[in-house]
Amino acid sequence: MPAILAPGVTRREVWAWAMFDFANSGYTTVVITAVFNAYFVAVVANGEAWGTLAWTSATALSYALIILTAPLIGAYADAFACKKRLLLFSTIGCVTFTSGLALAGPGELGVAILFIVLSNFCFGSGENLIAAFLPQLARADALGKVSGWGWGFGYIGGLVSLGTCLAFVSWAQAQGQTAAQFVPVCMLITAALFAVASIPTFLFLRERGQPQPGRGDTPIAQAALARFAQTLREADRYRDLLRFLACTVCYQAGISAVITLAAIYANQVMGFSTQDTLLLIFVVNITASIGAVLFGWLQDRLGHRATLALTLVGWLGMVGLVWVARGPELFWLAANLAGLCMGASQSAGRAIVGLLAPPTRLAEFFGLWGLAVKLSAILGPMTYGLTSWLSGGDHRLAMLITGSYFLVGLLILARVDLERGRQAAVNGTESLGK
Repeated sequence: MPAILAPGVTRREVWAWAMFDFANSGYTTVVITAVFNAYFVAVVANGEAWGTLAWTSATALSYALIILTAPLIGAYADAFACKKRLLLFSTIGCVTFTSGLALAGPGELGVAILFIVLSNFCFGSGENLIAAFLPQLARADALGKVSGWGWGFGYIGGLVSLGTCLAFVSWAQAQGQTAAQFVPVCMLITAALFAVASIPTFLFLRERGQPQPGRGDTPIAQAALARFAQTLREADRYRDLLRFLACTVCYQAGISAVITLAAIYANQVMGFSTQDTLLLIFVVNITASIGAVLFGWLQDRLGHRATLALTLVGWLGMVGLVWVARGPELFWLAANLAGLCMGASQSAGRAIVGLLAPPTRLAEFFGLWGLAVKLSAILGPMTYGLTSWLSGGDHRLAMLITGSYFLVGLLILARVDLERGRQAAVNGTESLGK
């Protein structure tokens, strides 16, 4: 392991960094993917036809807020060397607002939307900040491995949260409890596990950034805006990074739709019960963990772009399987293929940004990556939600149309030159090329 870590980085510190992926994965797994989304449509929205669109609109609002703030938060974190402090604030916010979801009972639409917007905003902001530590922990030729460890460990964290909730749901259903009784408790369980599992991150992860000269007396907003404006003026230097961010918007739109609507699709189309859905996503998290670690290792050998392209082809295959699935067997196969590709593609994307980001602007450029990811999280689920609504609830058509984002992402990826982009990041100028 020392051969792939940056100088001065210890195994304990990498473990502490990966523990944040372990901690926050419970939120996406339980709240966004498996439990609260289906609960929102079936119970909070009383099963109305507009329930899926209301859910995707609420998450879209939270992502819009991240889009507006992520580059500025990143620029400020770099200018004042405070990634870790801002990460702590976002973590406290996500834990608090996730607990607030326990207050959302049947018909409590306003409460549910308020807390899902706030909790998801804090989650997304923290996701960008923790990613910005990656290039400081791993050597440039080992970003895929270390990123893969983080994602793989993260899916294990999702398994812990989901498994705990699954055990509680099984007990609660045996006692005759309804979803309105046991889902709020699942929100409290998820918040508590997030808080406890993130403690090592704040104990052992080091802030290696240095405050930029002349920033000490500059107002926060002014410093962040000035730094971001400088990045925009120099954007042409980083055209390969910008192309990759466009690619990210496309393929992540498809991934976001799958993550956000998996439980809804399983319930509405395949007829899965809450317990069946939890079991499905539990198994998929195992597959995703394997995919993140396996493809992270492969990425540093096969190449970042080739590995990501391979996973996008896998996503297209998954969409095809879902389209033809009429029984649970084929749907289970499609779901596990999605898990394998999910861990791989998300790990690869984070590593590529680490490769293309200038060393002195990591939080800022990972903020731009976060902007791209959250824009995709609006496009994908909203495309799905609108298609489902306009087609009278045709979820199969919605999945097929959303899947076209993977094809567009694959076409854009073909035009990204990682070697040229890396040179631009290191030297501050674009290397010669087409």
